[in-house]
Amino acid sequence: MTSLNLNQQIEDWLHSRKASFQSGSRPFITLSYAQSWDGSLTTHSGETLCFSGEESMQITHQLRSLHDGILIGIGTVLSDDPQLTVRECSGPNPQPIVLDSQLRTPASAKLCSHPDRRCWVVTGKSDAQSPGDSIEVLTVPNKDSDSQHASLDAAVKLLRERGIKSLMVEGGANVITAFLQAGLVDAIVLTIAPKIVGGYKAVGNLQPKGGNTVLDINPLYSGQAGQDMIVWGELQNTRSEA
Repeated sequence: MTSLNLNQQIEDWLHSRKASFQSGSRPFITLSYAQSWDGSLTTHSGETLCFSGEESMQITHQLRSLHDGILIGIGTVLSDDPQLTVRECSGPNPQPIVLDSQLRTPASAKLCSHPDRRCWVVTGKSDAQSPGDSIEVLTVPNKDSDSQHASLDAAVKLLRERGIKSLMVEGGANVITAFLQAGLVDAIVLTIAPKIVGGYKAVGNLQPKGGNTVLDINPLYSGQAGQDMIVWGELQNTRSEA
């Protein structure tokens, strides 16, 4: 399968999945990130390590262009300072969104110099004020009374109300794990680089206390982009016993 055919296959599949999505209360959510063969995002938390080759990076940028919004956590902003724009293909830039419980997004971040969109920062901090004109703060309730983290259910509901019908979640590990724990992932597109790192894992503990469950990806598809393996499929949000 050529890279071009792979790109088109993933795009067609994603269009089909979004068209059949039934919920009107939240966006269709695609989880997409790159990892090593052993499931590592990087060597240590807070450090940057790029796994995607040229061909798989093109797929990532194509995926960005197919979503209304793109979301990362504050840890990724502080460690990677990404742009989250579409540069490796043609298409519109998605709305950049940051989950930031303590409102630490610096006004100097690249997301705050976006070519055509003001960055949205989602926080549970009730007295939050924007650190700059390039940032719009969206306040939602915290997950619970003992948590300083914004409620993901409330966050995605608000994003849908603001016109985000499809959302791409890129990371980092805490955000990936939180969306999986909350059952808020509909599709996964994963880049697997032929490297073994033994480092900081992409997915943390998903098990409830005393539980032993797994999340199924079915149907599952795969293809090769350069040296990288791309796997994608539909996440079944019903938990099954392991």
